Amino acid sequence: MEILLSLQIEPLDEGGYLATSEDLQGLLAQGRTVAETMEIAQDIARKLVESYLEHGDPLPPKIAEALKQQRVRRSTVKVPVAVITG
Repeated sequence: MEILLSLQIEPLDEGGYLATSEDLQGLLAQGRTVAETMEIAQDIARKLVESYLEHGDPLPPKIAEALKQQRVRRSTVKVPVAVITG
């Protein structure tokens, strides 16, 4: 399951970048490049959400709503199935 999380990324005076999120308080990620910072932020966000769920803590409202919408969605997909006859 995936959710979309808003990140704010800003350059640091000493070099590198810092990512925070208004959607997920406590998320702080620092990296040398924007790409690295985003990758670190994704990992931290996943761990934070998993921790909320593991401990039974209420999720931040935007995260809870995104997860709820994911559960409600219904998808239809087509997959190939090989059938061997005779």
